[in-house]
Amino acid sequence: MVPNSPGGGYDTTARTAAKVMDDAKIATGVQVFNLPGAGGTVGLQRIVNEKGNGKLAMQMGLGVVGASYTSKSSATLTKTTPLAKMIEEAGAIVVPKNSPYRTINDLVAAWKAKPKSIAVGGGSSPGGPDHLLPMQLAKTVGIDPRQVNYISYDGGGELLPALLGGKVAFGASGFGEFLDQVEAGQLRVLAVTSEEPVDALKDVPTLKSAGIGLVFTNWRGVVAPPGISDADKKVWIDVLTKMHDSTEWKTELTKRGWTDAFLTGDQFAAFLTEQDKSVADLLKQLGLA
Repeated sequence: MVPNSPGGGYDTTARTAAKVMDDAKIATGVQVFNLPGAGGTVGLQRIVNEKGNGKLAMQMGLGVVGASYTSKSSATLTKTTPLAKMIEEAGAIVVPKNSPYRTINDLVAAWKAKPKSIAVGGGSSPGGPDHLLPMQLAKTVGIDPRQVNYISYDGGGELLPALLGGKVAFGASGFGEFLDQVEAGQLRVLAVTSEEPVDALKDVPTLKSAGIGLVFTNWRGVVAPPGISDADKKVWIDVLTKMHDSTEWKTELTKRGWTDAFLTGDQFAAFLTEQDKSVADLLKQLGLA
């Protein structure tokens, strides 16, 4: 289950994983379906309600952590069975090809001068990674995050036409969702948010190399309903581990610019607990949780 609309990061990750499982004969007939709504918490509620169902899992990530707070969801990730953290992806600051901003510092200077007049679009609702990224960027460059004019879209699939149509001045999202448009020259990436430059975008600076002291990565993983049997949990973790170890998956990581960040079971559960706390703290500062 993908808890947002087709075309976004979760959707791409889930469909890529299912295809690799099928191509590498690790698991056959894996079905991927979308259940969008409320920043991923409609899907989260469904997974929590499916207690004991060892045949269902949900693609999720940082966005669902934040959305569970901002949408005041009664279903939380702490109620799910963590299976595996799969990837991390650098964020990117993206503008349409005809944007007046040629560098990240051009954009930041204009943004600082008139924070409310510059709209930033993201493919996640408040609390999601595309919302957390511009808030943290604003804070880093000395803009009050409460002044940021953030426009929320349901996934990268909906953010893209807004960017191409000039509805927002810039987008903050995972760069993997826009590689085709960047390669086609329709969009420009001003900076990536990772520690190191990204292979898929060789000429693009990191925020740090542009003199902005922020590193931000989005991550994605898979959880199952609560109360599944140990046997079912083992089946899922074994399949995801085999998929992770396959040459087909390694090829996809390179192609999509994803960073391998594989953790399973208890290690992923500990990571999830820590993320839950740090996101809750930031959203409380913004008055959103």
